[in-house]
Amino acid sequence: MGTLRIHFTGDDLARTTVAAAADPLWEVVFSRFRLRERVRRPAFRPWIDELRANPARTVQMRDGVALLEVLAPLAPYWPDFLTPVESRRGLETGLDTVMSTPPARIRAELRRLSQHRRLPGWISGIAAGQIDEMTRIGDCMRSYYAAAIEPCQHLVHAAVAADRAQRARDLLEGGVEGLLAGFGALMRWDAPVLEVSFDFDAELHLEGRGLKLVPSYFNQRNPVTFGDPGLQPVLLYPIENRFRWSHSGVSGKGLEDLLGRTRAAVLLALVVSTTTTELARALHISPAAVSRHTGVLREAGLIATRRDGTAVLHTVSPLGTALIEGHAIA
Repeated sequence: MGTLRIHFTGDDLARTTVAAAADPLWEVVFSRFRLRERVRRPAFRPWIDELRANPARTVQMRDGVALLEVLAPLAPYWPDFLTPVESRRGLETGLDTVMSTPPARIRAELRRLSQHRRLPGWISGIAAGQIDEMTRIGDCMRSYYAAAIEPCQHLVHAAVAADRAQRARDLLEGGVEGLLAGFGALMRWDAPVLEVSFDFDAELHLEGRGLKLVPSYFNQRNPVTFGDPGLQPVLLYPIENRFRWSHSGVSGKGLEDLLGRTRAAVLLALVVSTTTTELARALHISPAAVSRHTGVLREAGLIATRRDGTAVLHTVSPLGTALIEGHAIA
């Protein structure tokens, strides 16, 4: 195990932000890692059990699994072109970027990947940037996402929203240094360097570009960044396990049956106090929809709402907590 040392300047501190949601293509890669594990982590067992109970979904994932087995192995490196920064704007935007990657970049990154594993002969079509091969990559990753992640997307959004709300509180109370210190054992802030547990020793100089911290539901190990330090600096970090409500069940039972999918996601996200705007961004619904759902939850006594300056801050109530924990026991 090594250490990634990220070097900040004053400008970098001012330009450090937390992404509004998980990145769909990074989640594709990380979720495949979870499926490879021999020892199933409790937080992901309901998700894996749900996949096993739905053979049609596992068939739909098959081509994506085979592709990722080659292009994204459990190794210190996989090609950066699989997880472009554009995917933060949505799955399709990300896939369009993947499929239009310049062949010269693909070849360079595949050469680097070949240092860690032997590549099959069919990879030559991808290395040449052939349109049909790049389209196949997009189709495989799209099908994988639709089968593996999309059915539990509401839980991912809710868990990431709760983690992000905690980061926002850390930032408001302690500035960027408070934000970085809030990651605890994952990172160690010793100004002006952030030390991160990593697969090997590495240095990353931000040089005024800032750092985008991206929360991940399916990353369960160490924070991850691009292999190419010349790309926009990002750090994909695993959200805290307390925000992964695996006990709710990926299949949509429990709270969803009682409250409905979106309203259940709103309630779960409010384990950490969150504003209307934060909820809307994290759950990909409109502020008006958030207001309707929080209004119903408030009338039922499941959440409390208060003004915080110009923002409206929502928090789960003791009754709401008891409801969540009751479903955890069920």
